Amino acid sequence: MTGIELAATGVAAAVLLLLGFVLGRLATRRGDKAADLDLGTPVERATFHTLHTASLAAPPLRAGLTEDTARKAVRRLRPLLGTEALCLTDRSAVLAWDGPGESHHRHQVMERVGPLLDSGRSLSAHTDCADDACPLRWVVIAPLTGEDGVLGALVAYGSRESAVLVRAATEVARWVSVQLELAELDSSRTRIVEAEIRALRAQISPHFVFNSLAAIASFVRTDPERARELLLEFADFTRYSFRRHGEFAQLADELRAIEQYLALAGARFGERLKVTLQIAPEVLPVALPFLCLQPLVENAVKHGLEDSVHDCRVTIAARDAGAEAVVVIEDDGVGMDPAVLRAILLGERPTGSGIGLSNVDERLRQVYGPEHGLVIETGLGAGMKVTVRIPKYRPGVHPTVGRPSDQ
Repeated sequence: MTGIELAATGVAAAVLLLLGFVLGRLATRRGDKAADLDLGTPVERATFHTLHTASLAAPPLRAGLTEDTARKAVRRLRPLLGTEALCLTDRSAVLAWDGPGESHHRHQVMERVGPLLDSGRSLSAHTDCADDACPLRWVVIAPLTGEDGVLGALVAYGSRESAVLVRAATEVARWVSVQLELAELDSSRTRIVEAEIRALRAQISPHFVFNSLAAIASFVRTDPERARELLLEFADFTRYSFRRHGEFAQLADELRAIEQYLALAGARFGERLKVTLQIAPEVLPVALPFLCLQPLVENAVKHGLEDSVHDCRVTIAARDAGAEAVVVIEDDGVGMDPAVLRAILLGERPTGSGIGLSNVDERLRQVYGPEHGLVIETGLGAGMKVTVRIPKYRPGVHPTVGRPSDQ
């Protein structure tokens, strides 16, 4: 959990406990029906009700502020506040309304919200409604905020002027703002991950694509069946590498893509490339970030064969290590100066000499923590050994199962 999420959780807890206390006092005075439940004191019953209601309102808000999410959330938030009516707006329009009075109050909402959008401060006033039968006599407008400032407003209507409603509406708006900030955080994280995956795809060497097709073409006349098999491997590899969704994959799928890559590399380098696979079956279902191993193998082939005139052996091992799966990718190629490697991982040197290493290292640290970055052993003329430790279970890490063609 990040510092932002911890802070958000603390704010949310404080808001909910405050609301629980306020609603507990109201429930005591009003003889709330929840008093019939055997849940302790009136304050405890009201706090339970508040927490439960807030838990139902939170999921739609975590998807951002839209008409659909506002409509789902406002139905939960109005009982939470105990107001006559409640609406949520963005900066330009009313997104959702719950309760009476919409027909003759809705058109005034954005006029009242306008000053709040400029000041960012809560407002309250009499509605001055001309309809004697209308219960909406007092309105409280509280800002909904995010990283870019005021996103909209929570507008609560009461039957009379009430300092309790002002405080409660303000606190609920703060809680809603926390959910919207978390939604923005999730969206930002998703955009970052997508950008990182696009960067990895861009680093799948154009030379590899060209050389693979050239190798396939060389077999068309001499060995048509081999050419056909390699073409299918190439199609499946590119389809998987450019699938449209899925931040995570199963180790089995990543290894299958690596096998396809090595088959294509083998068609080009022939007997110069020797591959050893040592895979423990029990780790195949483990989830890991999509495309985090293939760049390491491509790097091994590059330094083992493209940068050398000698043969190269690439060893890929995956073993069970209790709570983790350990994947080791090793080559006996030309290796790398540790100082150069350090600069690559720190982003101080272009990654042309270390395909995807910094990208993969950063993604692993983001998902699993700093202790799960790449462990790399290398030296000039000494080959390279890359170790990846993958926790078998981590909340939020779920693979897109299988390799469907429409991904």
